[in-house]
Amino acid sequence: MTIFSSKSTRSFFDNAISLALPHDAVEITHDLHASLLEGQVAGQIIDFDVEPPVLVDPPPASPEVLAAVERQWRDERLLATDGFVSRHRDELEGGSATTLTLEQYSRLQQYRQALRKWPEAGQFPMFDHRPLSPDWLAEQLT
Repeated sequence: MTIFSSKSTRSFFDNAISLALPHDAVEITHDLHASLLEGQVAGQIIDFDVEPPVLVDPPPASPEVLAAVERQWRDERLLATDGFVSRHRDELEGGSATTLTLEQYSRLQQYRQALRKWPEAGQFPMFDHRPLSPDWLAEQLT
């Protein structure tokens, strides 16, 4: 069994399976083939433009993609905290003791406001500048 790579088809061929090989098929070692596939599984890209093929890192995401990812993260956090707000308001309106202290509720609302304002912040969409949740909330959301 011999493994080949093809620049024109951007794929691999095994001569034990493939009846016909592309005109540009080049033999590669089994070790290289395995290494390329492992790298691909790990998120790298196989560059078939060179012979033999090599692994390269994927290009960075566009600013639009990064912004969409961070907006989705932000929206998920707002949705995840909606229940805390609703429960607190229901408890207040019902005249019962609240699960959250006044300080916790205030911090929760500050966090939610920071989430809403984050897309307009100068560091958006850098994930390392995401608004930080209160410690007590982070424990309950994990």
